[in-house]
Amino acid sequence: MEWSLSVVGVAIGVLVGLTGMGGGALMTPILVFFFGVDALTAISSDLVISLFMKPFGSIVHLVRRTVDLRLVGLLCAGSVPAAFVGALITTWLPDDSVQSVLLVLLGCALLLAAAGLIARSWMQMTRARPLGEGPARMARPATRARPLPTVLLGAAAGLIVGLTSVGAGSIVIVTLLLLYPALKASQLVGTDLVQAVPLVGSAALGHALFGSVNLGVAGSVLIGAIPGVLLGAWLSSRAPGGIIRRALAILLMASGLKLLGLPTPVVIGAGVAALVLGNVLWIALRSRFSASLRAERDAAGRSEAEGSTTGG
Repeated sequence: MEWSLSVVGVAIGVLVGLTGMGGGALMTPILVFFFGVDALTAISSDLVISLFMKPFGSIVHLVRRTVDLRLVGLLCAGSVPAAFVGALITTWLPDDSVQSVLLVLLGCALLLAAAGLIARSWMQMTRARPLGEGPARMARPATRARPLPTVLLGAAAGLIVGLTSVGAGSIVIVTLLLLYPALKASQLVGTDLVQAVPLVGSAALGHALFGSVNLGVAGSVLIGAIPGVLLGAWLSSRAPGGIIRRALAILLMASGLKLLGLPTPVVIGAGVAALVLGNVLWIALRSRFSASLRAERDAAGRSEAEGSTTGG
């Protein structure tokens, strides 16, 4: 047993509990970069780790009834078979190129996850508009299932997970928000977590049959990851989640660029640029959005006051 892996597992678990983000986007590149694990073994082992971590968050959301089981069923109809196929595809890659191909796929998946994380943060901010005639003041319409796009979303997410172990949780949540704008934030997260359990189970089974699972690595990480998830969930209401999500997006971007073979100086430069320019841009956009909201609130308040005066 490697205790260094258990320590890493604690850190990953805390971050997963804090952000709801799948550990695959963080754990797999760590195994590749810092522990010298080959890409296929890292992907296979991480899926086993995720299979034991996911149910903790899922149970909480099921108990709180923040899960849309209809959408879970539709997502799983696409994701479960696609995840198994994704694991099978890794066995079709030529032996002399499997490592390089998987690293490229993983790098692309990390960049996609980083983009999804940023889009999710932006959509959460803009969605909360307290306008007089806007969505925040209107009753939420009933959620009507859209079977075909939901199944296709599940299939796309399942294929990504089966190939790379990156959960694409941010992508699923963002797309669900576009498909079902009436869902609450807690329902989005709960639905994504619950559908991820059979999805990861299918991918893990596929990699157990076709891949290269290292139970020693998986067990060492789980010793730290499970209590880490519980601690992260407990801290989630007390931590500055926005800052953590932005930091994770930069980390995922840098890891993705490195996996794609970019030189280290370029990766460092891109990370520093994203840290500085990204935060400046985010603060400017948030300030502008907040100013717009204040102006609209003031205009709405004046209209109400004039209406009351006229009515009196």
